[in-house]
Amino acid sequence: MRKFFLLLLSFITSVTVCQKKVLKKITSTATEVAISTEGLDSFTLENSNSKFIEVFLYAENPNKQHIIVDENNNELEIKFKIANLKTPETVFRKYITERLKRASATIKLPKNINVVIFGDYINIHSKSFRGNLRMFLENGIVKLDTIQKDLELKMFAGNVFGNFKNTNLNVISKNGKIKIDSVFYQKKHQEINSKNFKKLTITSNKGNIYLTHL
Repeated sequence: MRKFFLLLLSFITSVTVCQKKVLKKITSTATEVAISTEGLDSFTLENSNSKFIEVFLYAENPNKQHIIVDENNNELEIKFKIANLKTPETVFRKYITERLKRASATIKLPKNINVVIFGDYINIHSKSFRGNLRMFLENGIVKLDTIQKDLELKMFAGNVFGNFKNTNLNVISKNGKIKIDSVFYQKKHQEINSKNFKKLTITSNKGNIYLTHL
């Protein structure tokens, strides 16, 4: 058994080490960016001080052709074409999933760009993104850091973590946990103040929502 786990650890390490990075810089006048995370295991959204939209892709054999960009009117669409990673068969699948670090991506965006993200099973980290953000996900872990502008998140299951202030809040989780600061709420919780201009809306079926006032 010890030899098996050593072999498993060696396999995981080799897959992680094999990942490489490619960067694609985009110049665009679009005011909204739509991002499809299909094919990714994790995704990070960051702020940029430059005028470029920067897309970093980490995968076994990435290239710029794996980053697909399409601009239509004022919307820019970004998606990824990722080849499937071949993993060992049944014996390994008992301990690891087929989504064994196939690929991850980071997108850095200038100020005042609105973003919509679509995903299935994906872990997302928004590093205090400075634009309006909408996300439609099936499952995953979402880290929002400090929420800066309007945010709408709809997901079936998973965990959400974030900090907020001066925000109108509306959270619903039919079968998950809702925790605001140290207080738990059943199914839904609202905080409305006419002086607040920002809106934070999270709707989930089985998701756990953990938020903190700043």
